[in-house]
Amino acid sequence: MRRPNALMIGTGEYTTGFVHDQASGSDKAAGVVALTLFDLRRRGLVGDLSMAGVRGTKFPAIRAHIEQVHAATYANLDTSFKSFPADDATDPSAYLRAMNELQPGDLVTIFTPDDQHFSMAMAAVERGLHALIAKPLVKTLEHHLELAEAAREKGVLVAMEVQKRWDPIYVDARDRIRR
Repeated sequence: MRRPNALMIGTGEYTTGFVHDQASGSDKAAGVVALTLFDLRRRGLVGDLSMAGVRGTKFPAIRAHIEQVHAATYANLDTSFKSFPADDATDPSAYLRAMNELQPGDLVTIFTPDDQHFSMAMAAVERGLHALIAKPLVKTLEHHLELAEAAREKGVLVAMEVQKRWDPIYVDARDRIRR
């Protein structure tokens, strides 16, 4: 069985740990999405990785950040990925070109501003790609129903990622409620 390839859409804190042209100062300074996919590739569960953003000029710094953050902790972790747009370009629709290089059954992660989720997820579903989307999934009930129906018709999974449940402030709140 072919391992699915994965496209990460969005280059910010949750994906890379890199925000505003520098390493994040939060507890997500190592990123979450890219690190998870690097590990899944190491385990043989996903194939090629790519990442799409708007400003390709950020990719050299993102690559350096990822290498610095992960090299000391994870020996021999392959942190390579193909990037869209090119390192010298700016292209708000680069994710569409990146999706066009995938095959049905591959997957995308969408960690972008909330108002972009619906159009990006629909573009993925239309191509037969599975999608994992940061919350909120979409902004309206109408978009939710439309996306759910399109996913059913294409036979793909669309899921919402809810990472905040592990943030220290929420874990602390949960623990205090349990007392």
